[in-house]
Amino acid sequence: MEQLDKIILGDNQFFGINHRSQEKAEEMLKRFGNIDNIFEVYDNAFECGVKAVMLNSNEKAMAICDRFRANKSKYGDIAWYPSIPYAYKYANMVNELGIFPALNEAIFKGNSAKGVLGMMAKGVTLAVTKDAMKLMEMLIDVEYKMFRDLNVKVFFLQNIITDLMLGYNVKAIFEHYAEYVRKKYKVTPGFVTLNMPYLKSKLEEWGIEDVVICSSINAAGFNMHPSKEEYEKVIAANDPSKYQLMAMNVLASGSITVKESFDYINSLNIQSVVFGASSKGHIKSTVEAIKLK
Repeated sequence: MEQLDKIILGDNQFFGINHRSQEKAEEMLKRFGNIDNIFEVYDNAFECGVKAVMLNSNEKAMAICDRFRANKSKYGDIAWYPSIPYAYKYANMVNELGIFPALNEAIFKGNSAKGVLGMMAKGVTLAVTKDAMKLMEMLIDVEYKMFRDLNVKVFFLQNIITDLMLGYNVKAIFEHYAEYVRKKYKVTPGFVTLNMPYLKSKLEEWGIEDVVICSSINAAGFNMHPSKEEYEKVIAANDPSKYQLMAMNVLASGSITVKESFDYINSLNIQSVVFGASSKGHIKSTVEAIKLK
């Protein structure tokens, strides 16, 4: 399994996501409506030594990816950690169009004739066998297309899907997702979750290894389910050769200081940290504070 970048810049700040302050979320949404302001943050991060980014496949991601692709001489060495799907996009489509028109819009829009024919071949199999795994492959292909020609290291399944399928104990989804992205795209599969201890126990039970698990890990215990203590126990016993662990929400949406956060994170058996920041000073202080084992 490929070694993770220890420090990754996340994207919540670009899309008005703040779990504790709606006012701050709206302020960020307005500021980062201009893509130039987004790239100012990226450039500041890269100047501070960050060499990797995490990006969800939301409505602004295509423009961001296009600019990275158009400036390969400048950004070619940046590692990518995309996460899919942007569930709200599909939910809104279903609400506006209905389930079958929504699938048509998601799968066929913007694809070449060759790409559509390939998807149609899978679709025939879907129609005949009712194989939900083929539908999942089609949607993965659509989402991955956004990140084409970029240096993707890990391809994450977002927690809204991970935790739903985990709740239903659906082994096949996890198994097939991991196998598909590993074989077709030659990248490491990853899962974002709000319950890392349970997810890891199920992956072990199912024999699914060599994956990355990304979850909230912070000194405040924010979004760490079932408990901070259970996380600490599982993290301490983890074998990174089988499951690499990535911490997100490390500042608990700004409720704890950088020092408090990384005094805690640096003491753990964690392989990588993804964090969000919008100012160069904040990025610099965070990068300097991260000293993973």
